[in-house]
Amino acid sequence: TLHRNPVAQSTDAARGKIGFRHGRHTWEVIWEGPLGTVAVIGIATRDAPLQCHGYVALLGSDDQSWGWNLVDNHLLHNGDAQGNYPLLNNAPKYQVGERIRVVLDCDDNTLSFEKNYEFLGVAFRGLPNKKLYPTVSAVYGNTEVSMVYLGPPMDG
Repeated sequence: TLHRNPVAQSTDAARGKIGFRHGRHTWEVIWEGPLGTVAVIGIATRDAPLQCHGYVALLGSDDQSWGWNLVDNHLLHNGDAQGNYPLLNNAPKYQVGERIRVVLDCDDNTLSFEKNYEFLGVAFRGLPNKKLYPTVSAVYGNTEVSMVYLGPPMDG
């Protein structure tokens, strides 16, 4: 669980201690508290930055991280929005306390998400064959984010 203290004009990220390069892995992200203007969940390599100045989408800001901004439903990679996610008309925004499951398939090189046990589709394809770590980035002071590893997906 990450507890972000209030720090003016800064963005912080938290990366899981264990990364994955092979197999299929899922973990749950629970955001307790306000999202603020930017709240991103996804994955990063060891080389992605964990702190920066200003209130920005740190996760997805370079070629070493991939993220889903829960505030505006944009996918982020290499500093650019990669489109809306999920691909639904007027997709509902994340509500605090909803369960998000992240699905990393290192064999298929894809990253997907589920919300409240509903599969939302593949978010990113063509991920690199590098060790990838569960990661979140937050701007809001006193927010808390938990990442809980669940093991392989249950779909076989």
